This record gives sequence, structure tokens and C-alpha cells, in this order.
Amino acid sequence: MSYRSFQNRSREIRSSRSALFDDGLEEGGLKASASFSSEIKEHDNDRAVETLQDRVSFLKRITGDIHEEVESHNRLLDRMGNGMDVSRGVISGTMDRFKAVFEKKSSRRTCALAGTFVLSFIAVYYLIRVLRFFM
Repeated sequence: MSYRSFQNRSREIRSSRSALFDDGLEEGGLKASASFSSEIKEHDNDRAVETLQDRVSFLKRITGDIHEEVESHNRLLDRMGNGMDVSRGVISGTMDRFKAVFEKKSSRRTCALAGTFVLSFIAVYYLIRVLRFFM
């Protein structure tokens, strides 16, 4: 069977089918088919709407949970900020006391104290070296 004869045969089959179905169906049959397909589409749409409603409610729950989490973190950060303010006040008071103590002491007395500390450190260092030499 050649390609042209195959094409001709296919055309004949298509034309006979269209003649069979065009002549054989009544107008009511076409409406029933259209209403059946619209019912299927409507059913699919209903399922899609239900799925969409489920997703929206799920997203609403998630956003509610996120909102609660953000609120709890904001409260925690507020408490930490208040604690930092209190500790800043305590540290500031301590620094003010240190400044007052260092301003009251005379510079001569501070130099004498630092010199005594350095000399005693050097003396201990040499004593340890001398004792190690004799042992």
C-alpha cells in the first residue's frame, strides 16, 4: 500500500465518521454532552476551591504562629533591653566611684605604691633565681 493510497483511505474514514456522527446525533444529544462536560469542569473547580481553602487556612495558621513567635521574641528583647539599661547604670555608677577614688589620691602616693610593687616584684624574682642557683 503506497503513501498516497493510505492518505486517501484515511480521508475516506474521517469523512464517513463525520457523516455518521453529524447525521446521527440530535440536538438534545449535543446539549447532554456539553452539560456533562460542564458538570465535570464544575466538579473539578469545586475540588480546586476546596484545596485552595485548605491551603489558605494552613497559611493562616502558619502566619498566626509566626505572629505569636514574633511577639514572644519582642517581649524577650524588651526585657533584655531593660536589663542592659540597668547594668549600664550599675557600671556607670561603678566607673564614677573609681574616678572619684583616683581623683582623691595624690599622684605622689600613687607613684610610691606603683614603685613599691615593681621593686617587690624584682626582689622576689632575684630571690627565686638565687635560690635556684644554690639548689
